[in-house]
Amino acid sequence: MRWEERREVVLGVLALLFLGAYAWPILDPGLDPGWERACRLTQVVVWVAFGADFALRVAAAPARARWVRGHLLELALLVLPVLRPLRLLVLLTLLRAINRGGAVSLRGRVGVYVGAGSVLVGLVAALSVLEAERGAPGATITGFGDAVWWACTTMTTVGYGDTYPVTPLGRTIGVGLMVAGVALLGAVTATAAAWLVQAVAEEEAEEAAEEAAQEAAEEAAQVAAVGARDPGAELLREVRALRAEVAALRGRPDPGRDGNLQQ
Repeated sequence: MRWEERREVVLGVLALLFLGAYAWPILDPGLDPGWERACRLTQVVVWVAFGADFALRVAAAPARARWVRGHLLELALLVLPVLRPLRLLVLLTLLRAINRGGAVSLRGRVGVYVGAGSVLVGLVAALSVLEAERGAPGATITGFGDAVWWACTTMTTVGYGDTYPVTPLGRTIGVGLMVAGVALLGAVTATAAAWLVQAVAEEEAEEAAEEAAQEAAEEAAQVAAVGARDPGAELLREVRALRAEVAALRGRPDPGRDGNLQQ
């Protein structure tokens, strides 16, 4: 395994560890302060590891300025730690690691990205909105179940309206989830349509191949039947045709015109 692939796996594990350390205090509000500090320390350590990885990649890049311009999103997420909900975008590294072990085909990669991406986006949005909404006056999202339900209805653009964010940060998270939900829904629709079109094309190709094979078998059977009835008939007709052509070239009558083949 090359180091690039190992790096993706290691960063994916760190991203999963970051998710656990982020989610635990949110899911358990009564968590012991010592464990809560440990979770926050874990988040910082993972964040520093991602920063070190970014710095090492910059140092190894032949054209550093151009490389940085191509990775501005990663740079922004590293230098803007005040945007805590955006920190969870580090889980995109986990998605890349999952994709490394996924299917090689394009359809397989799309399936991995759409499936795993939907789960990660929904989970991240639920955790973030629960952290922002819990304890706010008039909040309708007070538990993880409410947060997951809100994330699902928002991503699918159903929007029942029974749960909704009331804080500015929660509504900002909601806007981001709406955009991500529309994008994922479009990807799901496009993938399903492409799969159906390909399935129909493959079925039509199989039917055409079966019809061609059946026609060839019928023609072979007919030829075999004719040959069985008169095995020398076809050869006789060919010889007569050749004699007629030779006679025409020599300018004399065809000796086989009377229908008898002379030996």
